[in-house]
This record gives sequence, structure tokens and C-alpha cells, in this order.
Amino acid sequence: MATGEAALFARLGIRREEDLALHLPIRYENETRVTPIAAAGSGRTVQVEGVVVHSEIVARGRRALLVELRDDSGTITLRFFHFYGSQLRQFAAGRRVRAYGEVRGGLFGPEMAHPRYRLVSEGEALPQSLTPVYPTVSGLGQGRLRAAILRVLDTLEWPETVAPEALRALGLPATLEALRAIHRPAPDVPAEALQERTTPAWRRVIFDELLAQQLSLARARAVRAGQRAPALPEDALARRLVETLPFALTGAQQRVWREIGGELAAAQPMNRLLQGDVGSGKTVIAALAAAQAIGSGWQAALMAPTEILAEQHLRKLEPWLARVGARIAWLSGSLRESDKRAVRARVAAGEVDLLIGTHALIEDTVAFARLGLVIVDEQHRFGVAQRLALRARHEGAAMLPHQLMMSATPIPRTLAMSYYADLDVSVIDELPPGRKPVTTKLISAGRREQVIARVRAAAAAGRQAYWVCPLIEESETLDLQTAIETHAALQAELAPYRIGLVHGRLPAPDKQAVMSAFCEGRLQVLVATTVIEVGVDVPAATLMIVEHAERFGLAQLHQLRGRVGRGAGESTCVLMYRPPLSAAARERLKTMYESADGFEIARRDLAQRGPGEFLGARQSGEALLRFADLERDGDLLEAARRLAARMLREQPDRVQAHLQRWLGGREEFLRA
Repeated sequence: MATGEAALFARLGIRREEDLALHLPIRYENETRVTPIAAAGSGRTVQVEGVVVHSEIVARGRRALLVELRDDSGTITLRFFHFYGSQLRQFAAGRRVRAYGEVRGGLFGPEMAHPRYRLVSEGEALPQSLTPVYPTVSGLGQGRLRAAILRVLDTLEWPETVAPEALRALGLPATLEALRAIHRPAPDVPAEALQERTTPAWRRVIFDELLAQQLSLARARAVRAGQRAPALPEDALARRLVETLPFALTGAQQRVWREIGGELAAAQPMNRLLQGDVGSGKTVIAALAAAQAIGSGWQAALMAPTEILAEQHLRKLEPWLARVGARIAWLSGSLRESDKRAVRARVAAGEVDLLIGTHALIEDTVAFARLGLVIVDEQHRFGVAQRLALRARHEGAAMLPHQLMMSATPIPRTLAMSYYADLDVSVIDELPPGRKPVTTKLISAGRREQVIARVRAAAAAGRQAYWVCPLIEESETLDLQTAIETHAALQAELAPYRIGLVHGRLPAPDKQAVMSAFCEGRLQVLVATTVIEVGVDVPAATLMIVEHAERFGLAQLHQLRGRVGRGAGESTCVLMYRPPLSAAARERLKTMYESADGFEIARRDLAQRGPGEFLGARQSGEALLRFADLERDGDLLEAARRLAARMLREQPDRVQAHLQRWLGGREEFLRA
């Protein structure tokens, strides 16, 4: 393979012959039959065959090469906007052409724009299988990809990594047989089953991918069990913190704290995910974990994805932990360099017990004297590489810190079984007493004046409201209200009530000042972008208005709704939408109206969008599961989990071969 071509293949993640065989089609095209031109209706993607009647380059409007093709039933025009001069000679009158593409109605009859075509002789045999279409990059055509893949399939030795008896029990074919059936499907295989990836061949490939994931995560768990972490036994500090809290722990919080406190006391690194719906009280568990580490003579760090969320943690944790004598510091990118240096010096000297901040905590310049516990909030909001960086700071050290990850986005069961299989999971499945359900209303943007009247009535009654907008500056293409414009309009419409504005580009001191004013009741309405999506806790805020709700994802809408209902008053979330709604947007809003259960919302969100948002996958730049669908392939996931456990016990050589084939050194991204 030439250097230039190798670079193109590398951009697709293809570096080995095995990678070529595992570069699977995204769809198939049916070139096994020819459709008569007269039967090729507009909007259909078909293959036609005919004789060139006429071809010419026209310059009317956009320059194009036009080829008129005729068969016994009629004529069709092939239109090319990008072409070489030699193509005109190719399409000489009388040449026979097969063309594959979408038929559209043109001014002078049916057309195909930029069809795939080839010159053929009369009676030339048709392909005997569907034509695969692969993911590719500019400069690497489908023909070159197909040729390289088929060459590998014909020559590559592919020893089995799964025992024959396991395959028989699942009714799955051998790997090489499956790959050949996917790359060169037989003509009698239903196209729909191929496209839906439900054929036995596709199920084998999907099973192998899930098995690689399960083996990697199970091995990571086993490796961690052999590593050392500081034992952080429960001491008086955590007990004293419970006694000084202004509320009693719920039953669910007590159960979760027993799980986490017990694990911190062990000398193996804890790697636990704490799940709980919005408002369930995860922060107090984080405070107790930090107190147990501090009471044992170690430091703790809490990292949050945004400054607003990190500041909320500081605002909540500082008064609780200060009562028991803990020393807390704050570190974020917006601090002056001199202040950052001072904080880093105190942390390195062991003069800070708990460091709270944003991703600034993982910068190379931050060194802890005795880091015993890392807490990562809203862990899915960090890129995989960022989460790895925090842990990698201590890889190779004599002891690893314990790690507690928290998420208010409940993880659906199938997702927890796959991507979080190396973690222990604790769930707070009970809201604190007194929390009332939030009423959700769907209102068209045409009734905006009624919504403003409702906000005015809330302010007059001494309550507060959020007004959330998706953008902070004008966008002609999306035609969305901006937070800045909305703030100005509401100031006029709601006078004399005070309206605040907060968004991601506001300088940190200004942002903090606005949030403080809202938290203290000096502002009646807070206009904001989604920077207030998580972590903001204002009991007097009983009304949430989400403008252009159809533009938000389910997880965001659920988080935003969770900002209200935190006090004793009745709370309402108004999802204001602009019709007409797409089918997906209608489904999202219907879900929010029907359910307040974070796990059910997360399940529907996973079904609609896939796992990327839950996992922070977009920031990692690495594919996660390329072929499996966790909803469709749940039975294979269960089987892969069981077989992974058996292989790790009994077949270590097969484990290594399977991981090398499927992951090729990329295991760390599954374990983030």
C-alpha cells in the first residue's frame, strides 16, 4: 500500500489487515437487477440500462454534462455537474451504460444526478450479490475500498477466538464465514435484514464486538482488584458531618453511603458510579466521602464540567465541611494566575483538604500531597480523554486514589451492563421528603404572552422563575430567540421586577454575581442558556420556562425541569415550542409530558439517540460500539457477559487474541 493510500486508510482507523476485514458496510445497493426506465418512478433508487442516444456539455445556468439514455421502454437523462472532458467521449452514441442512482422528475422527463455508472456490453451478467457501501474519506473511492477488502477476505487467515461449543449454543456462524456474508451477501439474503443487521452473519460480528467490550471491562476490573489504594476507614469526621447536617439522610442515601463508606475503607481502589435523579441528594454523599478521606488524613478532589456547577458544589459543601474543620479551596480556569499559583502551592503542601474546580484540576501544574479520593460530577459531560487524564496522574504510583463518579442522568440498564461493566453502581432511588412533583405543560410559542403573564404572577407572589434560551447570539438559520434579546424584552415586559442574565460567555465574576443575586432572591427572573442545566438549587424558584424546547435533547429537558420543585411550593415547567414539530421533537416533548421518571426518560433517550451523549463519546474521537445496538442486541449482550467471565477463567489465550483483533490497543477508551 502506497504511503498516501495508507494515510487515507489510517483516517478510517484501518492500519492492519484485520481492520480492513472489520470495516463493514453502512448500507447496500441492489445492482442485481435492472429496472425498465419507464418503471423507474421519481424518488426511487434503481439501476437502469440503456444505449446512449445523445450526450453534450451545456452551459445553461450551471455547466453540466447531459447524457440521454434509452431502453425499450423510454428515455432518461444522466446529469453530471462534476466531470472530466474524457467522459463526453465515453458516452458516445451507441454505447451501452448501466447507471445506478435516485430518479428525479426533470423539466424534460426523468433524470439521475451523478449516478454511479459503468459501460457494459449487451447481455453482460448482473452482479450476484448486493453491493456494499462503506464509510470512507475524500480521495478513497468505494471501488478501491471494495477491492482491498475482498483481497483480504480471500487471503487472510482468521483463527477462531470463540470456542465452537459457545457458537453452537448461540446459533452463530464462524467469524470468517460471517464476514464474507456481510461483505458479499448472497442474492437470496433479504436486503432489509442486512440493513437492520439482524442476519446470522451480522449477529456474529455484533456478538464478537460486545464480547471484546465485556472482556476488556472485566479485565480492567480484575486488574484494579490487584492494585492498592489508601484505606480510608470511617472516622469521627464523617459521623460528625452527619450530625451537623440541617436534614436527615433518606433511607436510600443511608444505604448508598454504607456501600461507599465500606469500599473507601478497603485497600483496593473504589471505582463507583453514583446515580440519582435530579434532586435526589448526591452532593451530600460526595460530602460524606470527602469527609471520610479527610478524616483519614488524605486529600479529596471534586471536578465538575462547568464553573457554575463547580461553584454550586463549593457553595453547598463549604458550609457543611467547614463546620467539621475541613479546609476547602477552589480552582478554575478563570482565576487570576497569581491566585492559581497560591492555590496550587497550598494543595502541594497538604494545606487543602478538598479541592473543588473544573478541568483545571487535571492540569500538569496541579500536584496533590496525599490524594486519596477523586469525585467527578456529571462524568458523562467530560471527554473520555479528560477522565483518563485525572486517573492517569496517579497510574504507576504506589497507590491509586479511590474514584467516585456521579451522574444525574440515569444510565439505562443495557448501557450500565455494557460501558459501565467495570464499575460498581449505587443508585439513590428516593427523593428527599417534601419534594413535590413538577407539573409539565406544553405551550406553543404563539401563546408567549400568556407565559409572560404567568411569570409576572409568580414574581408578584414572591416566587422566582428561570427562562432558558438555547443560543446567546443571532442565528439566521435557526431563527431562535437569543438570551440577550429575551433578557431585554422581559426587562420591558416585566418591569419593575428585576431580571438577570447569565450565559457561558459572561466573565466568571459577573456570572457569579448574577447567580448570587438570584440565589439570594434579589432577582425575580433568571434568563439563561443551558449553563444552568445542572447543579443550581434555588428553593424559591418554582417556574421553569424553556423556550424552543423542541431544540433540546431529552436529558437536557429533564435536567432543566429538575431545577424547580426544590422547595415546598407547587412548581411548573413550561416547554414552549414553535410548530411545526418534527416527529423526533414531538416524541421528545411527549416523553417529557408523560414521564417524570429519569430512568424511563433515559431509556427512551438511549433508544432515540444511542449511547454517545451518556458517555461523552463525542469528545473522545474514538468509536465506541460501531455495530451493536443496545436495544436491539440485548440478548447478545447478556450472552457476551456470561462468556467473557468464563473465558477469563478458563481461556486466557483466546481472551488476548480476541481483544487484539477487536480493539488493537484501544482498550483504555472503554475503561474511562
